[in-house]
Amino acid sequence: MYAHPEVLVDTQWLQDHLTEPNLRILEVDMSPDLYKDAHLPGAVFWSIFDDLLLPNLGQNLDAIAFQSLLSRSGITPETMVVAYGSYPGTGAWIFWLFKLFGHDNIRVLNGGYQTWKAENRPLAAELSTVSPVPEKAVALNPDLRVLKEEVQTAIDHPNTALLDVRTLEEFQGKIFLNQPPTGNERGGHIPGAIHIEHLAALNPDGTFKSFEELQKLYGEKGIIRDREIFPYCAIGGRSAFVWFVLKYLLGYPRVRNYDGSWNEWSRISELPVES
Repeated sequence: MYAHPEVLVDTQWLQDHLTEPNLRILEVDMSPDLYKDAHLPGAVFWSIFDDLLLPNLGQNLDAIAFQSLLSRSGITPETMVVAYGSYPGTGAWIFWLFKLFGHDNIRVLNGGYQTWKAENRPLAAELSTVSPVPEKAVALNPDLRVLKEEVQTAIDHPNTALLDVRTLEEFQGKIFLNQPPTGNERGGHIPGAIHIEHLAALNPDGTFKSFEELQKLYGEKGIIRDREIFPYCAIGGRSAFVWFVLKYLLGYPRVRNYDGSWNEWSRISELPVES
């Protein structure tokens, strides 16, 4: 059993609770096109590019901006939020983001949109409308993230593991995000980083692997609970997913997400890079 099974909801549970007034289903995707065609009944939509990222592709961690998102989506501190997306792992990224801003009543839909659709569960085409709620002040919890200065000091430190969760092509420096590096972008990885792609934590149907499978997957590569783990990816979303897996499914005590990730690290010329 997972260390914190309560952070996951399965598709049957969610279908049984779709009409609960204190539940808000949240779809997060790069484009609203899929949402407009067929989304979970009652789900509200957040755009990755318009709502969550800055123009430089860094995450928008401004408390006022996040507070506004919650207000517009009808989410109060008492609202239970269930997050999902069409891309595997999106819900776990949103879990990290909510926890970062102190909203603890957040759950991840196990399997996400992929599993929901494969099981022929109900989908809606009409756009969901919710009434905005008064804005409540939120504050960022710095304990859930790590900054580049500490990442740099962690290189080759035996008690710390840097975990690169991007694709192998990204890790090897062949591509930057989704194309070869250009301009001031550098391909490669942080020296000494261990590579385990984030999708390795999922079954083919998009659900999370078992506790035992996850423990074996990470433990065999030196990602063990005795070390402090700093996962990173390109812009901090996939690494937030792995943060969720390690901290909430496996119960690792010391995991912090490097949300600046490769988008930040690779552009700073004095920071070391391996390929």
